[in-house]
Amino acid sequence: MNDFDVLIVGGGLVGTSLAIALDGSGLRVAQVEAVAPQIDPNANPEERSLALARASVNALTALGVWPLVEAKATPIRRVHVSRRGEFGSVRLDAAEHGLDAFGATCPARELGNGLFARIARCTNLVRYAPAKLTAIENDADGIVASVTADTGETRLRTRLLVGADGTASFVRSALGIGVDKFDYAQTAFVATVQPERAMDGCAYERFTATGPVALLPLADRRAGVVMTVPADESKRIAALDDAGFVAELHERFGYRLGRFSRPGRRISHPLVRTLAQRLAAPRAVLVGNAAQTIHPIGAQGFNLGLRDALTLAELLVAQSRAGGDVGAVALLERYVELRRDDREGTASMSDGLARWTASEALPLKLLRSLGLIAIDRVAPLKQALVARGMGFRGHAPALALRNGFAEKAGTNAGSIFATAEER
Repeated sequence: MNDFDVLIVGGGLVGTSLAIALDGSGLRVAQVEAVAPQIDPNANPEERSLALARASVNALTALGVWPLVEAKATPIRRVHVSRRGEFGSVRLDAAEHGLDAFGATCPARELGNGLFARIARCTNLVRYAPAKLTAIENDADGIVASVTADTGETRLRTRLLVGADGTASFVRSALGIGVDKFDYAQTAFVATVQPERAMDGCAYERFTATGPVALLPLADRRAGVVMTVPADESKRIAALDDAGFVAELHERFGYRLGRFSRPGRRISHPLVRTLAQRLAAPRAVLVGNAAQTIHPIGAQGFNLGLRDALTLAELLVAQSRAGGDVGAVALLERYVELRRDDREGTASMSDGLARWTASEALPLKLLRSLGLIAIDRVAPLKQALVARGMGFRGHAPALALRNGFAEKAGTNAGSIFATAEER
């Protein structure tokens, strides 16, 4: 039986980021992933793109991943938030906060390629892929995991099991951790379009009574679209031709960017919030979508999961250097404590925005418009929104505070980073 200090189940963006963060720590790390690792040379920028918060870009820079994907990324220099049919809006400009950018957009597959290229250089990682975790059991020295591959079954013992295996997490289920679910009765359509006017690094969030619409700046003057619609309209919209889809997008977003053209392939998925009732069990912990899957409003899902991974890595490295047990109860309790504010705050924010911005009640419409005006004009409110949007809520992992993104452009992050460091 092979023994490890940390066994990561899941080779997606969050699980792979965790494995990279532990590289060189001296810990014996293994990763189980159902899909054989490979770089996709034909990654399609027309597919899903991620909005990466500044904290995420900082961390990916520190991990050595960002230089591998930066050429495919587009800086987010401005943000525009509004609500259809109402007065009031929020306009954020990175330059006004002493920043070169709030973050960046990057095609998800390009980020995956960068992570795969970086993990190939890890020196203390054993990968089992393609392979599947089929059972876990506790013994006196840790958790014993049964892993099945084409070559047969392997049993691995680990002092800490990490579930990074997504929303339908096998690890979470095997640990007996329940979930709280809320079905938003909405479907998100992800696509790309060509705006008539250049976006110039501006990301848009447009709230409507039927759900939010986000437009993200991409390379080659393309825009990434996330259009949320009521679930009972999803079949109709999925059946639309390109012209019909563009018309639906204009109906919700308007013509601020001129006319849209050349829509790319559409992908849709239902929106269901899924929150694990616990983040930890004896010698086991959850990160990323295995811990929480939230509404895409505000584009915080991957960013939140990455902060899970970075916080856990920070604790594990410190524990290892002190000669401690990486599966100790006190360490897992500390992880849960450090993630509480960020996790609960981000999940509550996305949930609240999804509900609050959809209501058509007249008093709420007035309050909503006044609220947007207040945020836009009251500096402390705007500063707080910027800091949180960039990923600095509650405890900020040390890697996320490395300001390489700004330093490269010769700018100063100013008080936002000072505030995060003081936490």
